[in-house]
Formats: sequence, structure tokens, C-alpha cells
Amino acid sequence: MMLEDFENRVLPNKNKLFRFAFRLLGSSEEAKDVVQEVLIKVWNGRDNLAAIHNIEAWCMRITKNQALDRLRSRQRKATDPLEAGVELKAETLTPDEKAEMHEHMQRINEMIAALPEKQRQVIHLRDVEGYSYNEICEILELDMNQVKVNLFRARNAVREKFVKMNAYGL
Repeated sequence: MMLEDFENRVLPNKNKLFRFAFRLLGSSEEAKDVVQEVLIKVWNGRDNLAAIHNIEAWCMRITKNQALDRLRSRQRKATDPLEAGVELKAETLTPDEKAEMHEHMQRINEMIAALPEKQRQVIHLRDVEGYSYNEICEILELDMNQVKVNLFRARNAVREKFVKMNAYGL
């Protein structure tokens, strides 16, 4: 792989890699470090990239492994804002609605952060990053049933907590 191929096939994914690493680590500095390490690994292994079917998914898998290695080394779990991956149409909301939406997003973020690791990863990749089920299987090295079950359970847990939180006065 030449520099031009690297720039066209790998570098466009760096923002997704960063968001995924940030989601896992909760620190932008550490996420930048992980992405840099991933890009170096990919560049150093550029001779073998012809055999890789989906370079984006392969880079995401390397990012996941690098981030999990960092988490294991510091023995803590990440918490991160969901709003980083969500864009709202602010021009159509009143200030009260904006405040309420911000509060809801914070609570949803807390609910997602409280999910088990696999559920948190699957819901982020599917609902925030927009990956297909097959890509998630490849990134997380899970079979399709595990991805679907984890996504169902994650969405269900967040939905139940959110409904319960907003069910006052009924």
C-alpha cells in the first residue's frame, strides 16, 4: 500500500476511530493516543492490507483492542457524553425545550454508561456510529446473535429506565 492508498482508505476513518476510542476511554487525550497507535500499526502492516476485506472494521477492531488494553492497565471504566455523537436541531427548540432535551440526554448518557461493557459497545456502534450488524460482528468479534441480543437488552434497559423516570404523575 502506498501513501496515497493509505490516505484514501484508512485516514478517512480516523474520526470514527477517535469517537469509538473516546467512548471506551472517556478521555480525549487517551483516545487521540490510541488512534495514533492504530494508524501506526496499520501503516506498519500496510503490506498485508490487500488481504483485508473491510479496512474500516479492521481498524475499529484494532482500536477496540488498544482501548481495552489501556482500560485494563488503569483498572477503571470509561464514562462519556452521548451528546458528542448526537446532533439536535437547536433552531426549532425553545430555551425550555433545549434545557429539557439536554437534561434527557444527560440521563440517557448515564443510563448507557451504567450498562455492561458489551451492551455499551454494541449500542454505541449501532445507534451512535450507525454501523451495520455485520460490521459490529466483525469489530467486536461476536456472532450475530450476540450482537442482536446485546443491542436488544441495552435498548430495553435504557427504554425501561427512561419510561420509569418520566412516569411521574401518571
